[in-house]
Amino acid sequence: MSKSLLVTDVQRRTLISGTAAGAMPFVALAMVSSFLTGCNTISSIPVSRVPSEILATELKDDFIDISLLRLRQDPPEVYLLGPGDVLGVYIKGVLGNEEELPPVHFPEDSNRPPAIGYPVPVRADGTLALPIVDPIQVEGMSLVEATTAVRNAYTYPRMIIKEGEEQIIVTLIRERKIRVQVIREEGGGLNGVSKRGTGHVVDLPAYQNDLLHALSETGGMPGTDAKNEVMIYRGMYDEAMNADVILEDLCHSQCQDQCVDPCFCDERAVPDPPYVTRIPLRYNPANPPSFTKEDIILNDGDIVIIRSRDTETFLTAGLLPGGEHPLPRDKDLDVLGAIALARGQLGSTGTGIGAIGNGGGGGGGRQQACQASDVIIVRELPCGSSIAMRVDLNKALEDPSQRILIKPNDVVILKYKVTEEIGNVLINMFQINYLLGSGLGRN
Repeated sequence: MSKSLLVTDVQRRTLISGTAAGAMPFVALAMVSSFLTGCNTISSIPVSRVPSEILATELKDDFIDISLLRLRQDPPEVYLLGPGDVLGVYIKGVLGNEEELPPVHFPEDSNRPPAIGYPVPVRADGTLALPIVDPIQVEGMSLVEATTAVRNAYTYPRMIIKEGEEQIIVTLIRERKIRVQVIREEGGGLNGVSKRGTGHVVDLPAYQNDLLHALSETGGMPGTDAKNEVMIYRGMYDEAMNADVILEDLCHSQCQDQCVDPCFCDERAVPDPPYVTRIPLRYNPANPPSFTKEDIILNDGDIVIIRSRDTETFLTAGLLPGGEHPLPRDKDLDVLGAIALARGQLGSTGTGIGAIGNGGGGGGGRQQACQASDVIIVRELPCGSSIAMRVDLNKALEDPSQRILIKPNDVVILKYKVTEEIGNVLINMFQINYLLGSGLGRN
């Protein structure tokens, strides 16, 4: 055996013995490092000690969809006339020549029959302006009643047409329209066209001027990225400006003694201005909405707004992939679901032995024997403060009381406990010794 080979063999034996003998100092150093790292952790409160008022939230899982019948008005048995309707009127010898047949109008809507007569609009005061006679009030009348009113105006008391010889026809050429604006901020679309940030000017026929028809004309019901409510703005500019001044005074009076910033108010504590009507699309059966049929009927100039849910998100950090994630609209999301949604590791899938000698794990990083189970949830409180709550994932997997629900703007941070860090260091040191021993043994 050559001298060089003898020296190499001695060096190998020395390396093995030195590694084994020096393992404990490395472990001790790792433990000290872990404790020092723990000095920089976030000061948090166990979730079991957090007041219920901070944890309490309305359960979305208990909500149900509102009946679509509550979003439309009852269709009338008989169409009643009003300002904006255009009637077809034929009065033999007065409105139309005896030698000519009355004109026929074919409506664009195939659901209505053709109309006969000369077009006469119902004026803003609800009357018809016809030759010779005074204006005839027809608002709120059916076509049969309007025909009778016209006949009476020409036969009694002025006797313009002899009774029994009158030939009078009153039909409906065009129904009145109600013009509203619909603004949609949510995503999704109709025929591949995005509805985000879009506005529509919609002309709704009479007795279809309700919320359901306005939504149907602009893409249907809101999607899951929209809020579970529709807001209807009514009134004029001056009314809105006066209401804004009143709400500003109310905000200052409510928050003067509570908040550092007197205008930082919880929006739920401030009532809606009188020109705003909120129509919920989902509700808790224990607390059904109390809006009336008049609330969902739209008038000229009304504005329908569907807000997006861009602000209803939570953040992830720590061992979780950092990012911003949307909260589900129609179901609750607890801390376990939030970690799973962020593609974080949840629970151990083995005994940890697989980490020995295995350099790869899910996500491209080294597989750890001890999974992280310490979760810090930072939640905003009124007046600009916040609270950090601590959840033990190992307990949360068995104890539902630990699975607190995630709220908008929560920050979910996943980290190792000190014992988990020590366990991973020990496993890693054993893995190094094992690999070194195996490699030297083969040589």
